[in-house]
Amino acid sequence: MVITNRLGITDSPTLAREEERISKKAATTLFEKNLLNDMPSGTWTTLQKIHTILFQDIYDFAGALR
Repeated sequence: MVITNRLGITDSPTLAREEERISKKAATTLFEKNLLNDMPSGTWTTLQKIHTILFQDIYDFAGALR
């Protein structure tokens, strides 16, 4: 079973590779632009924001409680 995604990918290995590639790029941006400096550490809201940044291009539910 493959998680429904914005990329239209229907096989797990391909989705895993793309998820890794896209989220690593987003993580690099997160650190290079010092976006974490503007977020309070240890809060649920910050965790949601990070999840959104990392996965918003892949999943509709990025950053959402599900």
